[in-house]
Amino acid sequence: MAKRNNENLSISDALKEFVETNKLERGLDKVNVEDAWAKLMGNGVNNYTTAVQLDRETLYIQLSSSVLREELSYGKEKIIKMLNESLGKEVIKKLILR
Repeated sequence: MAKRNNENLSISDALKEFVETNKLERGLDKVNVEDAWAKLMGNGVNNYTTAVQLDRETLYIQLSSSVLREELSYGKEKIIKMLNESLGKEVIKKLILR
């Protein structure tokens, strides 16, 4: 059980401490990446996205359209940069489109 501190903490600081103490950051990153992908890519791409999976520093995106996969493959670096900026830290280093 965690030790109780007598000092006052803001809720955001308390949540950060809780996440770090319980090693939940990797799981939160997985959820946040899925949300960032949906938000940044919009409905057009999301309609053809069947799976979004983060494994270590590699993001796997499964698409049902080979034409869209080819089109997105030209902008992989830009997509990685946009997703990392949206997340506020460098979570993704490699993008694999399936």
